[in-house]
Amino acid sequence: MINHNQDGAVNPLLVSLITAVVLLLGTLGFAFWAFAERQDYKNNSDEKVAAAVAEARADEATTKDRQYAEAAKLPNKTYTSPDEYGRVVVTYPKTWSLYNNTNPGEDLDLYFNPDVVAAIGGESNTFALRLQVLDQAYDEVVSNYEDAEGVSIEPYSLPKVPSVVGMRVTGQIEDEKQGVMVILPVRDKTLQVFTESDSFRGDFDNTILTNLTFSP
Repeated sequence: MINHNQDGAVNPLLVSLITAVVLLLGTLGFAFWAFAERQDYKNNSDEKVAAAVAEARADEATTKDRQYAEAAKLPNKTYTSPDEYGRVVVTYPKTWSLYNNTNPGEDLDLYFNPDVVAAIGGESNTFALRLQVLDQAYDEVVSNYEDAEGVSIEPYSLPKVPSVVGMRVTGQIEDEKQGVMVILPVRDKTLQVFTESDSFRGDFDNTILTNLTFSP
């Protein structure tokens, strides 16, 4: 009589055979992939090297262009307002132009931009820097932004005039214009200095605000 194993046990030999087959297939697959990669590198090595060299040169050129652009801004220029506006002293890159739109007896109104200052009447034009001294009380000016949407507000003092605390506004400082504005009390007037484009945030923070002074 033939006895059949019906206890459900797995044949160890069968398990070993399946494991060996799986490992063999995995080894063959890896070998095929490695061979294909080697052939691709062998057949396209010149193109790959040329592409890598071109990319490295492009990165180097971009870095040099950026360094040159920053170096070209030095030495900085300086503008000093009349005493009636609090003797504001603003330092700005020499590659920027300044347009003074101030009329006698009115608010100080300055426009700054690289190379050429665009028409100031154009609503779509944005400027690297605006500086105004308004004949308005500080509380009256800041109230325009305290409940405004699309902006964040925080206390702020200039590094060179730490005794005067004002407000820094970030976001939609004007209709359809994103930027940063600093508002500070200057005697019975209010100083507003702002950039209308995030492209000039670095210059605004590192050159304009770092060096800006006035007589409290």
